[in-house]
Amino acid sequence: MSTDYSNYNFDDIRPLNNDEVCDAIESLATSIEFQNALRYIMPDLDWELFVKAMRECKTKEQFKTTLAYNAVMQIAKMTTFSLTISGRSRVPKDLPCTFISNHRDIVLDAAFLNALLLDIGHGMTQVAIGDNLLIHPWIDTIVRLNNCFIVKRDISVRQLLEASRQLSAYIHHTIKDSGESIWIAQREGRAKDSNDHTQSSILKMLNMAGEDKENVLKNLMDLNIVPIAISYEYDPCDFLKAKEFQQKRDNPDFVKSKRDDLLNMETGLLIDKGRVHFTIGSPINDKLARLENRKSDKNALITAIAETIDKEIYKHYRFYPCNYVAYDLLHHSVYFRTNYDLRDKMLFETYLQKQINKIDLPDKDEIFLRTKILEMYSNPLQNHMDNIE
Repeated sequence: MSTDYSNYNFDDIRPLNNDEVCDAIESLATSIEFQNALRYIMPDLDWELFVKAMRECKTKEQFKTTLAYNAVMQIAKMTTFSLTISGRSRVPKDLPCTFISNHRDIVLDAAFLNALLLDIGHGMTQVAIGDNLLIHPWIDTIVRLNNCFIVKRDISVRQLLEASRQLSAYIHHTIKDSGESIWIAQREGRAKDSNDHTQSSILKMLNMAGEDKENVLKNLMDLNIVPIAISYEYDPCDFLKAKEFQQKRDNPDFVKSKRDDLLNMETGLLIDKGRVHFTIGSPINDKLARLENRKSDKNALITAIAETIDKEIYKHYRFYPCNYVAYDLLHHSVYFRTNYDLRDKMLFETYLQKQINKIDLPDKDEIFLRTKILEMYSNPLQNHMDNIE
Protein backbone atom coordinates (compact mmCIF):
# COMPACT_ATOMS: atom_id res chain seq x y z
CA MET A 1 0.00 0.00 0.00
CA SER A 2 1.50 3.33 -1.04
CA THR A 3 1.95 6.16 1.44
CA ASP A 4 -0.31 9.21 1.24
CA TYR A 5 1.84 12.34 1.44
CA SER A 6 -1.10 14.75 1.18
CA ASN A 7 -1.07 15.22 4.96
CA TYR A 8 2.32 16.92 4.73
CA ASN A 9 2.77 20.60 3.98
CA PHE A 10 5.93 21.12 1.95
CA ASP A 11 5.52 24.84 1.23
CA ASP A 12 8.39 25.94 3.44
CA ILE A 13 10.91 23.54 1.89
CA ARG A 14 9.80 22.85 -1.68
CA PRO A 15 11.10 24.48 -4.88
CA LEU A 16 8.93 27.09 -6.55
CA ASN A 17 5.91 25.99 -8.54
CA ASN A 18 5.73 27.16 -12.13
CA ASP A 19 2.93 29.61 -11.31
CA GLU A 20 5.35 31.33 -8.92
CA VAL A 21 8.18 31.71 -11.43
CA CYS A 22 7.24 35.08 -12.93
CA ASP A 23 6.96 36.79 -9.53
CA ALA A 24 10.26 35.25 -8.45
CA ILE A 25 12.00 36.53 -11.58
CA GLU A 26 10.57 40.02 -11.02
CA SER A 27 11.95 40.01 -7.47
CA LEU A 28 15.39 39.05 -8.83
CA ALA A 29 15.17 41.67 -11.57
CA THR A 30 14.76 44.40 -8.94
CA SER A 31 17.33 43.03 -6.48
CA ILE A 32 20.47 45.17 -6.34
CA GLU A 33 22.17 42.48 -4.21
CA PHE A 34 21.50 39.82 -6.85
CA GLN A 35 22.74 42.12 -9.62
CA ASN A 36 25.92 42.90 -7.69
CA ALA A 37 26.56 39.21 -6.98
CA LEU A 38 26.21 38.32 -10.68
CA ARG A 39 28.44 41.20 -11.76
CA TYR A 40 31.06 40.01 -9.28
CA ILE A 41 31.09 36.58 -10.92
CA MET A 42 30.61 37.88 -14.48
CA PRO A 43 32.03 41.43 -14.73
CA ASP A 44 31.03 41.78 -18.39
CA LEU A 45 27.37 40.94 -17.73
CA ASP A 46 24.82 43.05 -19.64
CA TRP A 47 22.25 43.33 -16.84
CA GLU A 48 19.39 44.64 -18.98
CA LEU A 49 19.86 41.84 -21.49
CA PHE A 50 20.04 39.30 -18.67
CA VAL A 51 16.81 40.58 -17.10
CA LYS A 52 15.13 40.38 -20.51
CA ALA A 53 16.28 36.75 -20.84
CA MET A 54 15.03 35.98 -17.32
CA ARG A 55 11.59 37.39 -18.10
CA GLU A 56 11.33 35.15 -21.13
CA CYS A 57 11.48 32.11 -18.81
CA LYS A 58 7.97 31.09 -17.79
CA THR A 59 8.84 27.79 -16.09
CA LYS A 60 11.58 26.46 -13.81
CA GLU A 61 12.63 24.11 -16.60
CA GLN A 62 13.18 27.02 -18.99
CA PHE A 63 15.17 28.92 -16.37
CA LYS A 64 17.32 25.92 -15.41
CA THR A 65 18.11 24.69 -18.89
CA THR A 66 18.96 28.10 -20.33
CA LEU A 67 20.16 30.77 -17.91
CA ALA A 68 21.23 28.52 -15.03
CA TYR A 69 22.90 25.99 -17.34
CA ASN A 70 24.75 28.73 -19.24
CA ALA A 71 25.92 30.36 -15.99
CA VAL A 72 27.26 27.06 -14.63
CA MET A 73 29.08 26.26 -17.85
CA GLN A 74 30.56 29.78 -17.88
CA ILE A 75 31.91 29.16 -14.37
CA ALA A 76 33.30 25.82 -15.54
CA LYS A 77 34.98 27.52 -18.49
CA MET A 78 36.56 30.14 -16.24
CA THR A 79 37.62 27.95 -13.31
CA THR A 80 38.22 24.38 -14.54
CA PHE A 81 40.60 22.80 -17.00
CA SER A 82 37.90 20.25 -17.80
CA LEU A 83 34.48 19.19 -16.51
CA THR A 84 33.59 15.60 -17.41
CA ILE A 85 31.29 12.74 -16.49
CA SER A 86 31.47 8.98 -16.92
CA GLY A 87 29.21 6.05 -16.09
CA ARG A 88 26.18 7.35 -17.95
CA SER A 89 25.26 3.81 -19.03
CA ARG A 90 24.74 2.93 -15.36
CA VAL A 91 21.89 5.43 -14.91
CA PRO A 92 18.57 3.53 -14.94
CA LYS A 93 16.46 4.40 -17.97
CA ASP A 94 13.23 6.31 -17.33
CA LEU A 95 13.51 5.79 -13.58
CA PRO A 96 13.85 8.61 -11.06
CA CYS A 97 16.91 8.16 -8.85
CA THR A 98 18.27 9.41 -5.57
CA PHE A 99 21.83 10.40 -6.42
CA ILE A 100 24.02 10.34 -3.30
CA SER A 101 27.55 11.69 -3.60
CA ASN A 102 30.52 12.81 -1.61
CA HIS A 103 30.57 16.57 -1.04
CA ARG A 104 33.40 18.92 -2.00
CA ASP A 105 31.98 22.32 -2.95
CA ILE A 106 29.02 24.05 -1.29
CA VAL A 107 27.42 25.23 -4.54
CA LEU A 108 29.11 23.58 -7.49
CA ASP A 109 28.79 19.86 -6.68
CA ALA A 110 25.09 19.87 -7.49
CA ALA A 111 25.30 22.64 -10.10
CA PHE A 112 27.99 20.85 -12.12
CA LEU A 113 26.18 17.52 -11.76
CA ASN A 114 22.91 18.94 -13.07
CA ALA A 115 24.62 20.53 -16.06
CA LEU A 116 26.37 17.24 -16.87
CA LEU A 117 23.19 15.20 -16.42
CA LEU A 118 21.41 17.53 -18.83
CA ASP A 119 24.24 17.02 -21.34
CA ILE A 120 23.84 13.23 -21.23
CA GLY A 121 20.06 13.39 -21.55
CA HIS A 122 19.01 12.41 -18.05
CA GLY A 123 17.57 15.74 -17.03
CA MET A 124 18.33 17.85 -13.99
CA THR A 125 17.64 16.76 -10.43
CA GLN A 126 16.00 18.45 -7.50
CA VAL A 127 18.78 19.42 -5.09
CA ALA A 128 18.95 19.36 -1.28
CA ILE A 129 20.43 22.57 0.16
CA GLY A 130 20.90 23.55 3.80
CA ASP A 131 19.01 26.59 5.05
CA ASN A 132 22.25 27.88 6.61
CA LEU A 133 23.28 28.94 3.10
CA LEU A 134 20.15 31.05 2.49
CA ILE A 135 21.89 34.11 3.86
CA HIS A 136 20.01 36.67 1.72
CA PRO A 137 16.42 36.63 0.41
CA TRP A 138 17.63 36.58 -3.21
CA ILE A 139 19.63 33.39 -2.51
CA ASP A 140 16.45 31.72 -1.21
CA THR A 141 14.63 32.80 -4.37
CA ILE A 142 17.34 31.70 -6.82
CA VAL A 143 17.82 28.26 -5.27
CA ARG A 144 14.09 27.51 -5.21
CA LEU A 145 13.85 28.74 -8.81
CA ASN A 146 16.59 26.23 -9.62
CA ASN A 147 14.52 23.36 -8.19
CA CYS A 148 16.27 23.13 -4.82
CA PHE A 149 14.48 21.94 -1.70
CA ILE A 150 15.48 23.07 1.75
CA VAL A 151 17.10 21.08 4.56
CA LYS A 152 16.42 22.74 7.93
CA ARG A 153 19.49 22.76 10.16
CA ASP A 154 19.56 25.48 12.78
CA ILE A 155 16.62 24.15 14.83
CA SER A 156 16.00 22.47 18.17
CA VAL A 157 16.19 18.71 18.70
CA ARG A 158 12.40 18.51 18.96
CA GLN A 159 11.95 20.48 15.74
CA LEU A 160 14.64 18.40 14.06
CA LEU A 161 12.61 15.20 14.34
CA GLU A 162 9.58 16.76 12.67
CA ALA A 163 11.74 18.47 10.04
CA SER A 164 13.38 15.12 9.24
CA ARG A 165 9.97 13.49 8.78
CA GLN A 166 8.89 16.31 6.48
CA LEU A 167 12.12 16.13 4.47
CA SER A 168 11.89 12.35 4.15
CA ALA A 169 8.27 12.59 3.02
CA TYR A 170 9.19 15.24 0.45
CA ILE A 171 11.96 13.08 -1.01
CA HIS A 172 9.74 9.98 -1.22
CA HIS A 173 6.95 12.09 -2.74
CA THR A 174 9.33 13.57 -5.33
CA ILE A 175 10.65 10.15 -6.40
CA LYS A 176 7.38 8.20 -6.31
CA ASP A 177 4.73 10.78 -7.22
CA SER A 178 6.51 13.58 -9.10
CA GLY A 179 8.89 11.18 -10.87
CA GLU A 180 11.88 13.52 -10.48
CA SER A 181 15.38 12.50 -9.50
CA ILE A 182 17.04 14.18 -6.54
CA TRP A 183 20.60 14.83 -5.37
CA ILE A 184 21.65 14.76 -1.75
CA ALA A 185 25.10 14.72 -0.18
CA GLN A 186 26.12 11.66 1.82
CA ARG A 187 26.59 13.80 4.91
CA GLU A 188 25.53 17.12 6.38
CA GLY A 189 28.08 19.61 5.14
CA ARG A 190 31.33 18.88 3.36
CA ALA A 191 33.89 16.35 4.59
CA LYS A 192 36.54 18.94 5.38
CA ASP A 193 39.33 16.34 5.26
CA SER A 194 37.88 14.56 2.18
CA ASN A 195 37.52 11.38 4.25
CA ASP A 196 34.11 10.60 2.84
CA HIS A 197 31.64 8.53 4.85
CA THR A 198 27.87 8.30 4.49
CA GLN A 199 26.25 9.46 7.70
CA SER A 200 23.78 7.04 9.23
CA SER A 201 21.54 10.01 10.08
CA ILE A 202 21.02 10.67 6.35
CA LEU A 203 19.85 7.08 5.78
CA LYS A 204 17.65 7.14 8.88
CA MET A 205 16.03 10.32 7.60
CA LEU A 206 15.42 8.75 4.17
CA ASN A 207 13.77 5.77 5.88
CA MET A 208 11.38 7.79 8.04
CA ALA A 209 8.62 8.35 5.46
CA GLY A 210 8.82 4.95 3.78
CA GLU A 211 5.78 2.72 3.39
CA ASP A 212 6.87 0.36 6.18
CA LYS A 213 8.81 2.01 9.02
CA GLU A 214 10.24 -1.38 10.03
CA ASN A 215 11.41 -2.31 6.54
CA VAL A 216 14.47 -0.13 6.03
CA LEU A 217 15.63 -2.10 2.99
CA LYS A 218 12.39 -1.66 1.08
CA ASN A 219 12.08 2.01 2.00
CA LEU A 220 15.57 2.80 0.72
CA MET A 221 15.28 0.54 -2.31
CA ASP A 222 12.13 2.50 -3.26
CA LEU A 223 14.36 5.56 -3.67
CA ASN A 224 16.62 3.91 -6.31
CA ILE A 225 19.89 5.09 -4.79
CA VAL A 226 22.75 5.70 -7.23
CA PRO A 227 26.10 6.76 -5.68
CA ILE A 228 28.27 9.31 -7.47
CA ALA A 229 31.98 9.96 -6.92
CA ILE A 230 33.07 13.60 -7.28
CA SER A 231 36.76 14.27 -7.93
CA TYR A 232 38.27 17.78 -7.98
CA GLU A 233 41.92 18.06 -8.94
CA TYR A 234 42.25 21.13 -6.72
CA ASP A 235 39.89 22.22 -3.96
CA PRO A 236 39.85 26.04 -3.94
CA CYS A 237 38.66 25.99 -0.32
CA ASP A 238 41.40 23.67 0.95
CA PHE A 239 43.15 26.51 2.82
CA LEU A 240 39.85 27.67 4.36
CA LYS A 241 39.10 24.13 5.52
CA ALA A 242 42.60 23.80 6.99
CA LYS A 243 42.16 27.14 8.77
CA GLU A 244 38.88 25.92 10.25
CA PHE A 245 40.59 22.74 11.48
CA GLN A 246 43.10 24.84 13.44
CA GLN A 247 40.39 27.18 14.73
CA LYS A 248 38.43 24.21 16.08
CA ARG A 249 41.58 22.63 17.48
CA ASP A 250 42.49 25.82 19.34
CA ASN A 251 38.90 26.62 20.34
CA PRO A 252 36.51 23.63 20.53
CA ASP A 253 33.56 26.06 20.67
CA PHE A 254 34.47 27.74 17.38
CA VAL A 255 31.55 28.03 14.95
CA LYS A 256 31.73 29.40 11.41
CA SER A 257 29.94 32.68 10.78
CA LYS A 258 27.63 33.50 7.89
CA ARG A 259 30.49 35.57 6.49
CA ASP A 260 32.66 32.43 6.54
CA ASP A 261 29.98 30.55 4.58
CA LEU A 262 29.84 33.35 2.02
CA LEU A 263 33.63 33.33 1.65
CA ASN A 264 33.59 29.56 1.12
CA MET A 265 30.87 29.87 -1.51
CA GLU A 266 32.66 32.72 -3.27
CA THR A 267 36.04 30.95 -3.22
CA GLY A 268 34.55 27.68 -4.47
CA LEU A 269 32.80 29.46 -7.32
CA LEU A 270 35.57 31.71 -8.54
CA ILE A 271 38.93 30.01 -7.99
CA ASP A 272 40.61 27.43 -10.22
CA LYS A 273 39.71 23.76 -9.68
CA GLY A 274 41.79 22.12 -12.40
CA ARG A 275 40.15 18.95 -13.69
CA VAL A 276 36.73 18.05 -12.29
CA HIS A 277 35.17 14.65 -12.88
CA PHE A 278 31.91 12.99 -11.87
CA THR A 279 31.59 9.21 -12.02
CA ILE A 280 28.12 7.70 -11.81
CA GLY A 281 28.28 4.47 -9.86
CA SER A 282 26.04 1.43 -10.11
CA PRO A 283 22.55 1.50 -8.57
CA ILE A 284 22.79 -0.30 -5.24
CA ASN A 285 19.41 -2.06 -5.05
CA ASP A 286 20.91 -5.43 -6.01
CA LYS A 287 23.52 -5.05 -3.26
CA LEU A 288 20.89 -3.97 -0.74
CA ALA A 289 18.78 -7.04 -1.50
CA ARG A 290 21.70 -9.17 -0.30
CA LEU A 291 21.46 -7.56 3.14
CA GLU A 292 18.11 -9.21 3.87
CA ASN A 293 19.67 -11.32 6.62
CA ARG A 294 20.59 -8.18 8.60
CA LYS A 295 17.03 -6.82 8.86
CA SER A 296 16.66 -7.83 12.51
CA ASP A 297 19.34 -5.37 13.64
CA LYS A 298 18.36 -1.94 12.29
CA ASN A 299 21.57 -0.15 13.30
CA ALA A 300 23.78 -2.86 11.79
CA LEU A 301 21.69 -2.71 8.62
CA ILE A 302 22.03 1.09 8.37
CA THR A 303 25.80 0.73 8.82
CA ALA A 304 25.96 -1.90 6.08
CA ILE A 305 23.95 0.30 3.70
CA ALA A 306 26.24 3.27 4.40
CA GLU A 307 29.29 1.08 3.70
CA THR A 308 27.70 -0.08 0.43
CA ILE A 309 27.32 3.53 -0.73
CA ASP A 310 30.83 4.42 0.44
CA LYS A 311 32.49 1.54 -1.39
CA GLU A 312 30.75 2.48 -4.62
CA ILE A 313 32.03 6.04 -4.25
CA TYR A 314 35.56 4.96 -3.28
CA LYS A 315 35.73 2.62 -6.26
CA HIS A 316 34.96 5.39 -8.72
CA TYR A 317 37.19 8.25 -7.56
CA ARG A 318 39.40 9.73 -10.26
CA PHE A 319 42.95 10.55 -9.15
CA TYR A 320 45.41 13.19 -10.31
CA PRO A 321 49.16 13.60 -9.74
CA CYS A 322 48.49 15.85 -6.73
CA ASN A 323 46.71 12.99 -4.92
CA TYR A 324 49.70 10.68 -5.34
CA VAL A 325 52.21 13.38 -4.39
CA ALA A 326 50.17 14.32 -1.30
CA TYR A 327 50.05 10.69 -0.16
CA ASP A 328 53.81 10.27 -0.45
CA LEU A 329 54.52 13.62 1.26
CA LEU A 330 52.14 12.81 4.10
CA HIS A 331 53.55 9.33 4.66
CA HIS A 332 57.18 10.19 3.85
CA SER A 333 57.11 7.44 1.24
CA VAL A 334 57.73 6.83 -2.45
CA TYR A 335 54.84 4.37 -2.71
CA PHE A 336 53.28 6.15 -5.69
CA ARG A 337 56.50 7.43 -7.25
CA THR A 338 55.61 5.96 -10.66
CA ASN A 339 52.34 7.94 -10.74
CA TYR A 340 54.00 11.36 -10.94
CA ASP A 341 57.26 12.95 -12.02
CA LEU A 342 59.51 15.52 -10.37
CA ARG A 343 57.71 18.37 -12.10
CA ASP A 344 54.36 17.17 -10.68
CA LYS A 345 55.88 17.07 -7.22
CA MET A 346 57.41 20.52 -7.55
CA LEU A 347 54.15 22.01 -8.82
CA PHE A 348 52.13 20.54 -5.96
CA GLU A 349 54.62 21.58 -3.29
CA THR A 350 54.54 25.12 -4.70
CA TYR A 351 50.73 25.03 -4.70
CA LEU A 352 50.68 23.69 -1.14
CA GLN A 353 52.84 26.51 0.19
CA LYS A 354 50.81 29.10 -1.72
CA GLN A 355 47.62 27.85 -0.04
CA ILE A 356 49.22 27.84 3.41
CA ASN A 357 50.39 31.42 2.82
CA LYS A 358 46.76 32.48 2.32
CA ILE A 359 45.82 31.45 5.86
CA ASP A 360 45.63 34.36 8.27
CA LEU A 361 45.68 33.22 11.91
CA PRO A 362 47.34 34.85 14.93
CA ASP A 363 48.98 31.58 16.07
CA LYS A 364 49.42 30.00 12.67
CA ASP A 365 50.63 26.39 12.94
CA GLU A 366 52.13 25.74 9.51
CA ILE A 367 53.06 22.11 10.21
CA PHE A 368 49.50 21.33 11.32
CA LEU A 369 47.96 23.22 8.38
CA ARG A 370 50.24 21.49 5.89
CA THR A 371 49.28 18.10 7.29
CA LYS A 372 45.56 18.86 7.08
CA ILE A 373 45.80 19.89 3.42
CA LEU A 374 47.88 16.81 2.59
CA GLU A 375 45.20 14.68 4.24
CA MET A 376 42.52 16.31 2.07
CA TYR A 377 44.31 15.21 -1.09
CA SER A 378 45.41 11.78 0.10
CA ASN A 379 42.32 10.51 1.99
CA PRO A 380 40.34 9.62 -1.15
CA LEU A 381 43.31 7.60 -2.36
CA GLN A 382 43.61 5.89 1.02
CA ASN A 383 39.90 5.01 1.03
CA HIS A 384 40.16 3.68 -2.50
CA MET A 385 43.08 1.41 -1.58
CA ASP A 386 41.41 0.22 1.63
CA ASN A 387 38.28 -0.84 -0.24
CA ILE A 388 39.59 -2.47 -3.40
CA GLU A 389 37.86 -5.81 -3.64
